[in-house]
Amino acid sequence: MKPGYKQTEVGVIPKEWEVKTLGSLTTLLTNGFVGTATTAYVAGDDGVLYIQGYNVQENGFNFHGIKRVSKAFHARNKKSCLQASDLLTIQTGDIGVTTVVPPELVGANCHALIISRLRKQESEPGYYCQYFNSERGRVAFKEIETGTTMKHLNGGAMKRLFLPSPPVEEQRAIATALSDVDGLLGGLDRLIAKKRDLKQAAMQALLSPPTKPMENGKWKMDNKDGSSRNSPLSIVNSPLSLRLPGFHGEWEVKRLGTLLRFQVGFPFSSAFFNEKGEGIRLVKNRDLKSDDQVFHYNARYEEAFVVRDGDVLIGMDGDFLPCQWNKGPALLNQRVGRVVPNSGLNVAFAFYALIEPLKEIEIVTSSTTVKHLSHGDVEGIECRLPELPEQTAIAEVLTEMDGELAVLEQRREKTRALKQAMMQELLTGRTRLV
Repeated sequence: MKPGYKQTEVGVIPKEWEVKTLGSLTTLLTNGFVGTATTAYVAGDDGVLYIQGYNVQENGFNFHGIKRVSKAFHARNKKSCLQASDLLTIQTGDIGVTTVVPPELVGANCHALIISRLRKQESEPGYYCQYFNSERGRVAFKEIETGTTMKHLNGGAMKRLFLPSPPVEEQRAIATALSDVDGLLGGLDRLIAKKRDLKQAAMQALLSPPTKPMENGKWKMDNKDGSSRNSPLSIVNSPLSLRLPGFHGEWEVKRLGTLLRFQVGFPFSSAFFNEKGEGIRLVKNRDLKSDDQVFHYNARYEEAFVVRDGDVLIGMDGDFLPCQWNKGPALLNQRVGRVVPNSGLNVAFAFYALIEPLKEIEIVTSSTTVKHLSHGDVEGIECRLPELPEQTAIAEVLTEMDGELAVLEQRREKTRALKQAMMQELLTGRTRLV
């Protein structure tokens, strides 16, 4: 063992650190209201905010769908009234997810959450919140959870939970360092959300048959400081249709079957599938959403079924959302189709233009047990389309916006990985800040 460290109930920690139970660190550890509160819900701002499990995120809150309860209900349930710096932990379902109550939520009530009110002179709530949300914290919760189908945390077991307890000054330093990274992640999340909204507005404006040109060939967008700038990629409250500069003429109604062929994948024999990476990758329906189980094919195949980066693929079962393939050469397996355009259709434009029509087809087929898409469904779509040069220009604008989003999402993933590494070091005492 490294000098200066000791083996404890929570693993190897610095000798200066103690191991304490959560119960010994709290002045209150209780449940939020348990029972039916729907009859106490009130509309508007007249009631008291009512925090539920779906409002709690790791080190933060999601206020989407938040409820309010009557003041009479709140008065009857003072036990679950929140104070600043209380820890709120999800008790049922996604157990262990924890956040700290900020000053603006003082006086709110809560439902079926575990409230831990720490002794502030010896405990920094932000430190214990980060620990609960760490890998080690989740393992500790796993050991005390109950239930099979629906996991549950018991307040009594929570009180007996062993926790590494550094000196309070070090707790604060650790909490501050990790909170700073959370701030970076939050900023990236907000920026990504804004970029996505901007792209959605751009798609609506550019893919609709034009009704008016852009003013001076540009859209106007307000900056964070209240000033404004002009950019061909900037849209705020866009009308239903805008047009890129330099293009004129009506869009014509065309049947997509005159502009593309929808190629259906081949039923390759599963006898030659492997997960060892031997041969060429297969593109299955589920691969358009995730890479959780990748198969390769190690027998002969026809070149006509090889998928390459930039190809537009559509799953033919369940979710019909189109996908731009970007994972290298692969084989088009059955129940996945590829859009093969002719000289009058830009393939990247087709990717964006197909999103809404395919959603409509999915809605129409939603009453069936399993939704199926056919090549006739795709080739039979009729819509107004511009000529090829305008298609290409629109696709370039939207592709550039997707590129910006991808860069931000990669930065967010790297920042998350950095935080995970910091948690491994700081919450175990391998790296000391004090």
